[in-house]
Amino acid sequence: MGGTAGFICTSLAVVICVVWCQAQSGTRSYGPVFEEQPTHTLFPEGSAEEKVTLTCRARANPPATYRWKMNGTELKMGPDSRYRLVAGDLVISNPVKAKDAGSYQCVATNARGTVVSREASLRFGFLQEFSAEERDPVKITEGWGVMFTCSPPPHYPGLSYRWLLNEFPNFIPADGRRFVSQTTGNLYIAKTEASDLGNYSCFATSHIDFITKSVFSKFSQLSLAAEDARQYAPSIKARFPADTYALTGQMVTLECFAFGNPVPQIKWRKLDGSQTSKWISSEPLLHIQNVDFEDEGTYECEAENIKGRDTYQGRIIIHAQPDWLDVITDTEADIGSDLRWSCVASGKPRPAVRWLRDGQPLASQNRIEVSGGELRFSKLVLEDSGMYQCVAENKHGTVYASAELTVQALAPDFRLNPVKRLIPAARSGKVIIPCQPRAAPKATVLWTKGTELLTNSSRVTITADGTLILQNISKSDEGKYTCFAENFMGKANSTGILSVRDATKITLAPSSADINVGENLTLQCHASHDPTMDLTFTWSLDDFPIDLDKSEGHYRRASVKEAVGDLAIVNAQLKHSGRYTCTAQTVVDSTSESATLTVRGPPGPPGGVVVRDIGDTTVQLSWSRGFDNHSPIARYSIEARTLLSNKWKQMRTNPVNIEGNAETAQVVNLIPWMDYEFRVLASNILGVGEPSLPSSKIRTKEAAPMVAPSGLGGGGGAPNELIINWTNGDGFGYILSFRKKGTQGWLTARVPHAESLHYVYRNESIGPYTPFEIRYWKDGDKEEAADRVRTAGLVTSAHVTGLNPNTKYHVSVRAYNRAGAGPPSPSTNITTTKPPPRRPPGNISWTLTGSTVTIKWDPVVAQADESAVTGYKMLYRQDSHSAPTLYLASKSRIDIPVPEDFTHAFVQIRVTGPGGDGIPAEVHILRNSGTSMMVEDSVTRPVPHAAIITTNSLAMVALIRYLEL
Repeated sequence: MGGTAGFICTSLAVVICVVWCQAQSGTRSYGPVFEEQPTHTLFPEGSAEEKVTLTCRARANPPATYRWKMNGTELKMGPDSRYRLVAGDLVISNPVKAKDAGSYQCVATNARGTVVSREASLRFGFLQEFSAEERDPVKITEGWGVMFTCSPPPHYPGLSYRWLLNEFPNFIPADGRRFVSQTTGNLYIAKTEASDLGNYSCFATSHIDFITKSVFSKFSQLSLAAEDARQYAPSIKARFPADTYALTGQMVTLECFAFGNPVPQIKWRKLDGSQTSKWISSEPLLHIQNVDFEDEGTYECEAENIKGRDTYQGRIIIHAQPDWLDVITDTEADIGSDLRWSCVASGKPRPAVRWLRDGQPLASQNRIEVSGGELRFSKLVLEDSGMYQCVAENKHGTVYASAELTVQALAPDFRLNPVKRLIPAARSGKVIIPCQPRAAPKATVLWTKGTELLTNSSRVTITADGTLILQNISKSDEGKYTCFAENFMGKANSTGILSVRDATKITLAPSSADINVGENLTLQCHASHDPTMDLTFTWSLDDFPIDLDKSEGHYRRASVKEAVGDLAIVNAQLKHSGRYTCTAQTVVDSTSESATLTVRGPPGPPGGVVVRDIGDTTVQLSWSRGFDNHSPIARYSIEARTLLSNKWKQMRTNPVNIEGNAETAQVVNLIPWMDYEFRVLASNILGVGEPSLPSSKIRTKEAAPMVAPSGLGGGGGAPNELIINWTNGDGFGYILSFRKKGTQGWLTARVPHAESLHYVYRNESIGPYTPFEIRYWKDGDKEEAADRVRTAGLVTSAHVTGLNPNTKYHVSVRAYNRAGAGPPSPSTNITTTKPPPRRPPGNISWTLTGSTVTIKWDPVVAQADESAVTGYKMLYRQDSHSAPTLYLASKSRIDIPVPEDFTHAFVQIRVTGPGGDGIPAEVHILRNSGTSMMVEDSVTRPVPHAAIITTNSLAMVALIRYLEL
């Protein structure tokens, strides 16, 4: 039998006929999908509006019909009813609170199934009048604080509050001394004054849509007793709740107001975190915009004046409405198959998930298992078709997700996937012939060659999904192959012709080779093939395809002959080392051969340069070995730079020649009391490699000069000037002593720079101070043991490094010039920041999507003795030879753009904050390792190509220039 079996519409199911008929006509029916759903509605009592409308629209084919439920009960629509349908909308005429307030839900139905909308409440807004009872007068001593209670009347929703003094519209301003709580409506006066005498009334306003209504209370009289001029400490009277609950995305407002004389100042702080840019503080109020879980914690309000302080603490607890992370989608499934659906929702408290089928609750039964967010079907039947909804709910809200399940029953049909008509195959090779008819349930498959029924043997395999596999093919296998498919709905078949061709073979394979950086090489690859077919060559490096058009000229085809696929490598670089694979292929087969290319070059940069054992003229350096780039490291050299010159200079070392297997050496002949940075370079027979990153800056210890100046002379100059010259010396500067011939007193002068070899003495008054000297010592140490830093010119700030973290220091500053040092400033106290967290980021994962790699990790939480985490730094390198790129992230994820030829990358992630940078975690990202990889335990190790600059040992000292005495 040929073609597709006919479809006979019998008593199997009307649904089958409907599906088939729709397929033949080209139309597609589908169940209702909401485009508009009802929303919470607030209707003002006493409004001139005569109706309220709740919206509902669903897209469906055939069109949907609508029903509505109120508080779970279906509403009856009749000619005399106040409820009527306009399309899908529910219109309520003359709404009344007693009858119409409640929860409404729209139900949409067509032949494919039923869905229900989210619930929407209809509530009525109102504001009653204040009580008509007179309010008691208030008497207080002038200078003391006072509170007036508002006691607002019944209302919905919330109100805004103001207070009147004596008459309308004389409203009391919020001026720091007076405060109106928008939570209770109460008026607080921190310290009463004579101008506060008068009558007070609470003014409450309701805002509902465009309708505003205000009411005010009876007046309460304030009288003041004789003034009490005594000052007293603050006492907090208006305070925010002990626990304030808020939803993510909302704005939270905390209130805090205190009595006191003088009027207290209000300050806010977060005890378990730092202030963020989302804070808006205006004395009694703290607004936090767009709150998130990171804003959760304990907050403190502090009221302070010259007599003392008072504090109050409370928590902000963040919750979240349900939100879908994973939802169901429309699904077509074969009759008799199994199906698993899953819905996952976030939210706090954790949402409960339930299921609906055609608008009705669904529970476990027979072939259906409901377990939280999972719904499982065993052996689907036609009656399982319909509209399904998963509903996630917590006390803050409900979300719905809808999907249609269509269970299919179809006779086998090859029209979309026929067996390929001509099937070429290589001699001695293997051919795979799929058989994939559309069928529901899954069809039973048989294969024939001509009239011979095929069965599994040593050369013939028919897989479970009906695919035919022939191995070790010979000329005798040529012929017609037919796939027969059958299920209870019908039968069909499809035929293809197998043609056997000569196999492709590589006749000249590439050979392994060693070359140096910059050299050229040709890797050979020749092949034979069936002459009736086209032959193509492809090359790969370490299993990644080589794109000749994107190789920056390093790769090109060495021959245009069809049977020759030689690859020319031009100006080889270190990154071109690896295993090269040549693949010769036709449409029926392929064959490959591989060779290894080693590109030798100068060594890579050493890593982890550390300075220790710091003396006055020597330091000890250690480092870690970099890549030798396939040629043994012969020796190392060390360079340094100072504040005197930004150029790197080679230094003398002990030993003089540092062997290639060494990882430490002593640097000698340094200048005492000088700031240095060091770097290390490795070399081999092919040259000197790139330098390491600079070490952290250090200062050698101080020492007296060892060599006296020589060649002392002078003379000349302008009137009243004396020029003094010398030729050499040793040290940071010079002290000159000279006197006028025939006099007894010696004059002295300081020359602060070692490069200066002359001095001009002018017979004039001493000029103003120029450089400064900073002295600093730990709390508890004696000032005599203070360390010193001197500035080099007319500056008023300086960096002091090498301090201990989280330590209190005393600092004083004094100026000096050639006449000597001036008096010290009063000492001030500075406490260095806490060190950064010691734990590196963990559980690092990544996902590659197109030209972007998304990297995520667990947030690092600082301990009590560590500084806060304000963000993350990520050092990204495409490979071990490329320059790294630094990325900054405020949260524990980042998206990195990658080139189209991206294969792998090295990534280091560390925390950063006020205390500096933390310990890095390093991962190696591979393109072909899957869409995601998790690193459970990030291992901390020395990291090449990275320098950590910390601020927990750095202080900025501001200098106050002293005027000339």
